[in-house]
Amino acid sequence: MKARVLLAIAGLLLAPAALAIDTTQLPDPALQARYEALTHELRCMQCQNQSIADSPVGLASDLRREVAEQLLAGSSDQQVRDYMSARYGDFILFRPRMSARTAWLWALPGVLLLGGVVVAWRIVRRRSAMVADDPDFDTPDS
Repeated sequence: MKARVLLAIAGLLLAPAALAIDTTQLPDPALQARYEALTHELRCMQCQNQSIADSPVGLASDLRREVAEQLLAGSSDQQVRDYMSARYGDFILFRPRMSARTAWLWALPGVLLLGGVVVAWRIVRRRSAMVADDPDFDTPDS
């Protein structure tokens, strides 16, 4: 009885992952490769931390279908990205474009790293000055 309950729970936990399997097959292998690459580049607007290729929700399924239709209609990869970005905003792109609005996304890691180095340098400098000024501190060479 316990084994059946555990098996049922495992089935329920794995069911959403089974729904995320994308069965879309395009007629041309090159087109299929482009489709798979694009669906991994676009963010699911409902899940927000998964690509539309990995998401089991209905919106992701609609977006996958839209990507396939655009590719079959002859759109380039950039045209598909532009269409999705125009419709849903730049948030749909896992790799946002460099623009005035997204410049902070690209600059922030460098600024934070530089700030951390400056803070660490100041802390080390102050502590070494505190040790040098401490009359109770005996240096090994004296």
